[in-house]
Amino acid sequence: MKTLSNSDFSEIYQKFAPMVLRRCRAILKDEEKALDAMQDVFLRIMESKCKIKELCSSLFYVTATRVCLNKIRSEKLRSGPDFEVISEVIADEFSELEREKIEAGMILESIFSTRDSKDSLIATLHFVDGLTLEETAEQVGMSVSGVRKRLSELKKHSLKMMSKAIIS
Repeated sequence: MKTLSNSDFSEIYQKFAPMVLRRCRAILKDEEKALDAMQDVFLRIMESKCKIKELCSSLFYVTATRVCLNKIRSEKLRSGPDFEVISEVIADEFSELEREKIEAGMILESIFSTRDSKDSLIATLHFVDGLTLEETAEQVGMSVSGVRKRLSELKKHSLKMMSKAIIS
C-alpha cells in the first residue's frame, strides 16, 4: 500500500493532470465541467489513498471516465429533458443529419438509462476509445469473457430498444 503525502500529490498531479483533463474534456465537451471533474478525480484518489496499491495512469483514466459519466448522469437526472420542446427545436432548426444524431443520442440515453453504469463504461472504453476486449477487461477489473458477455447483452438490449423506437 502506498500512502500519499502533500509533496507526493504535487508530483502526481503534474504527471497525471494533463491526461485526466484531456479525458474529461473528451467526455464532457465543456471546459469548466472538465476542470471540475478533474478536481473530483484527484479528490477521490486522495480520499482513497489508504486503499490504493499502486498509482498508475489506468487508475486515473478509469476514475476520470467514471467521474465524467456520473456527472452526465446526475445532470440529466436533475434537469430532465422536455421532449416536446426538443422535438420542436429539431423540426425547426436542424438538418436531417443533425436530427439523426440527436435521435441516436436519445436512443443511446434510453438504452443506458436502464443498464448498470459499468455497461456504459465498458461500451465507452471498447467502442469509443477503441480498447481491445483484453484492455477493457483490465480497465474495469473483469474477465474478458465477462466483458464479452456484457457487450453481447448490451447489443441485444440495444436492438430491442431500437426496434421499439422504430415501431413508435
